[in-house]
This record gives sequence, structure tokens and C-alpha cells, in this order.
Amino acid sequence: MHTHQNLLRILFAAILFASSSFVLAQVNVGLPTIELKAGIYRIQAELADTPKAREVGLMNRTSMPTNSGMLFIFEQKAGHCFWMNNTKIPLSIAFIADDGKIVNIEEMQAETTNNHCPKAAVRYALEMNKQWFSERVLVPGSVISGLPKR
Repeated sequence: MHTHQNLLRILFAAILFASSSFVLAQVNVGLPTIELKAGIYRIQAELADTPKAREVGLMNRTSMPTNSGMLFIFEQKAGHCFWMNNTKIPLSIAFIADDGKIVNIEEMQAETTNNHCPKAAVRYALEMNKQWFSERVLVPGSVISGLPKR
């Protein structure tokens, strides 16, 4: 009888572990992409335009191609802040006004909970690999074109 109970306990523990690992490993997959431009640079951006896609963002990814990123699109302009909890790669984020001009750019360290916020209410935020913007001399006032109109 005890062997049967132990087996059930082990099976239950394995199921709990597997389900918690699945939740921790959650990654946005199959998101639509859009091509953006920043001066002479082309960007393949995944669209995070739903609450669930924005919540997961780039969590648990271990790499991202050089000219790829994630464009967060919100329904309303506001002070949408970002953090890097469960995000494995360091990122740069550009907060973008409706006219495509970069409002401000923040460098974000992996696995941190510091808030990174826009300096003005925005509807768009573009995450790229760390220092992607600075390495291309893209600064506040630079324009990101190709943003979807909402």
C-alpha cells in the first residue's frame, strides 16, 4: 500500500514540476512581424499588440538576431513602463511617439526589476538588443518609420 502512495506522490510531484516549468518557459511564438526602418537600417519587429503578448514580451529568450526586435503597441498613449523580470538578454528600449520620433531610449539589464519609463505618454515601444540604437547613432528625435496606425 505504501508503495502505491509513494508512486502517486512522485507522479503528482512530477506533474507539478512539469507544469511549473512550462509556465516559466513561456515564450511568445508565432507573433506577426512588421518591417520598420530607422534611417538606413531595416528592423524585423515582432508585434506585441495584445495584453498577453505584451506581458510575455521577450521573456526567457536567450538570443535575438541583430536587426530583430519587438514592437509593443498599446491602445492608449500613457507612461507604459517596462522591466526585465525573466528576460535573459540585455535590451535597449526606444519609446516612440505617434509621429515615429524616438522620445527616449533606455538600456535595460537582464533579469532586473527596475522600471524603464517613457519621458512622455507614448503608444509604441521598440525593444532591440542592448546598445543597438547607440551603435547606430540613433538618438531621441530620430524617426522610426513603418509604425502601424492605430
